[in-house]
Amino acid sequence: MIILDEDIDTHQRQQLEAWKIRFRYIGMHVGWFGMKDRNNVIPLLHRLRRPTFFSRDHGFYDRELRHRGYCLVHLDVSPKEAAEYVRRFLRHPSFRTQAQRMGKVVRVRHSGLAWWEIGAKVERAVSW
Repeated sequence: MIILDEDIDTHQRQQLEAWKIRFRYIGMHVGWFGMKDRNNVIPLLHRLRRPTFFSRDHGFYDRELRHRGYCLVHLDVSPKEAAEYVRRFLRHPSFRTQAQRMGKVVRVRHSGLAWWEIGAKVERAVSW
């Protein structure tokens, strides 16, 4: 299940829909409008079945947030590029399947991906 944070705008969500990427949106399909920060979102993710959560909020790229039941993806790109980088991430060979994503906290940038995963003592990174 793909979950988008409120900070991903309508145009970007429409682009994902045009690409046939199915998702749920905080405030519309899950959670409530105005749901912010880790104190509200993380407990919600624990109740969902293996979600991958995309946000532009830097606070979600924190190795302490790793959990086997979800994946957190921080989109460190401009608001107008969010949909493009969601799609690129989901197509990346290391993150293509739900099973590959679980237990990871990922940062997506123009230069590539960096992530923390359960059991790892160092951050991993790869270019596009």
